[in-house]
Amino acid sequence: MKLLIITGISGAGKSLVVKYLEDVGFFCVDNLPPLLIRKFVEICIQSRGKLNKIALVIDIRGGELFEDLVPELNDLREAGIAYDIVFMEASDNVLIKRFKESRRTHPLATEGRLIEGITKERKRLSEIKKSATHVIDTSNLTPRQLKQEIVEIFVEGKRFEGMIINIISFGFKYGTPIDCDLVLDVRFIPNPYYVDSMRRQTGKNVQVKDYVLGFKETSDFLIKMKDLLEFLIPNYIKEGKTQLVIGIGCTGGRHRSVAISEALCTHLSSKGHRVVIEHRDIHKDVRGARK
Repeated sequence: MKLLIITGISGAGKSLVVKYLEDVGFFCVDNLPPLLIRKFVEICIQSRGKLNKIALVIDIRGGELFEDLVPELNDLREAGIAYDIVFMEASDNVLIKRFKESRRTHPLATEGRLIEGITKERKRLSEIKKSATHVIDTSNLTPRQLKQEIVEIFVEGKRFEGMIINIISFGFKYGTPIDCDLVLDVRFIPNPYYVDSMRRQTGKNVQVKDYVLGFKETSDFLIKMKDLLEFLIPNYIKEGKTQLVIGIGCTGGRHRSVAISEALCTHLSSKGHRVVIEHRDIHKDVRGARK
């Protein structure tokens, strides 16, 4: 089991780290009281591998409970439970700027000046910082650079490319999926609905697929779509995007959108992308299809 303890200065980027760790498969718990660490770890061990990458965020928000962190971690070590401590850091000037921009109150500066709260926090965290496995200073890091550093440290084997591509075929008559990043309308392609032998088939049927993909406008569309995605995907990944949802719609979501989605899925998978395909409306009653 991989266990991370995420701590550090308020405003240094712990929430972003949690987000990026979740993207690479960690189960994250925010603001866990230190006295519950051992019990939670035992639950993870009993999960038989279901919870094998864990990140626990424990910081000054816990108030006096935070003082239990070092003793609890010592107990874990004595019990033979390995862990890494990730300490998030940033300069005073950067922290002050971030707090001012977010209009948040520092947990130790509810009644005093912001710099005084930061100073108090540094003093209280000095011991745990000395024990840190990794100290990450975010003063000069963009969110994208922080994600890259997290990935390079904690993703074993190959570099995590950080994107799942979801392709959803749908029928416009049933509404557009609300979570699409890109929506493609393929109603310009001749409709197999009007061919009696294909009316009750779907775009996964060989005859329907050959029919839809056999038109020149379909070939031209796929070429242009592939070119667009070959440009977009690496740039989305570079900016830290972890999911791309592509909606492909026709009238009823049974024929054209399904065939095009399958073709696009095959192409993207052949390029090494992780693709998940869903045919949302493929089982809707064909009698309801618009002529």
